[in-house]
Amino acid sequence: MPSPLNAVTDQINRIILGKTHQIRLAIACLLARGHLLIEDVPGVGKTTLAHAIATSLGLKFQRIQFTSDLLPADILGVSVYNRDTGSFEFHPGPVFTNVVLADEVNRATPRAQSALLEAMEENQVTTEGETRPLPRPFFVIATQNPSYQVGTFPLPESQLDRFLMRIELGYPDAQAERALLNGMDRRDLLGSLKACLEPEGLARLQREVQQVQASPALLDYLQALINHTRQAPEFEHGLSPRAALAMLQGSRAWAYMDGRNHVLPEDLQTVLPAIVAHRLTPAGEMRSTSRNDLAAQLLQQVAIP
Repeated sequence: MPSPLNAVTDQINRIILGKTHQIRLAIACLLARGHLLIEDVPGVGKTTLAHAIATSLGLKFQRIQFTSDLLPADILGVSVYNRDTGSFEFHPGPVFTNVVLADEVNRATPRAQSALLEAMEENQVTTEGETRPLPRPFFVIATQNPSYQVGTFPLPESQLDRFLMRIELGYPDAQAERALLNGMDRRDLLGSLKACLEPEGLARLQREVQQVQASPALLDYLQALINHTRQAPEFEHGLSPRAALAMLQGSRAWAYMDGRNHVLPEDLQTVLPAIVAHRLTPAGEMRSTSRNDLAAQLLQQVAIP
């Protein structure tokens, strides 16, 4: 792994204990220029992870608490009349930053959710007839409570597809939880974090990820996985071309983090669950199967060519 990324992951690992794999996936998602959805119960460190990533990468950070009364203008910004100039002045909303934490995104109405997701797709916002570009890099980390909890508006599949990866942090193991109980308050530790990278350095790493080679044999494997989801009866619908591109970009980022300039099938297998689980819907007799189990079955059913 490039040394700046080593420093970033080491620093975040001191904040979020026992979740090295999930932290690596989150950083790979950012390197691949995607957006991240973290779905889990409250209190497992979703918000803390977002803070730690932004601070460690030297990025400007804004948090938006999604609630049922949140309006699109609360996210994008609003024009306010200035008496002195006799004109309207645009006041940018919290989306105009490098890292946006959309906290509990499924507690807001679909209208408010769509305002953020449009910005994610276009890297710009259009308000009152004027288009305004968003800062680069632009990275959204959305947290989501499980859909069975009261007061949630589940994201539709078309909007889930905007997230390159979805991860779950889960509960820490006994050793990590004991270290958490014996250690400093996480808020104090967050305040002590230092930037290990500058935005320009991150942009350079993102460009280098694009240069990681994927052989024809690797693309054959990727297409075999995609085609299986389109033909097998256990899937309600197949993975889209956007999902295929996400798999390629995610595996390139994972290979880059391992210090290689070419993608191995193992890279694709490692990132695949985080990339496709939220895009797969079980069909027929498989409807009771979890999406994570569907992703695992996909890897078992498709052999490497």
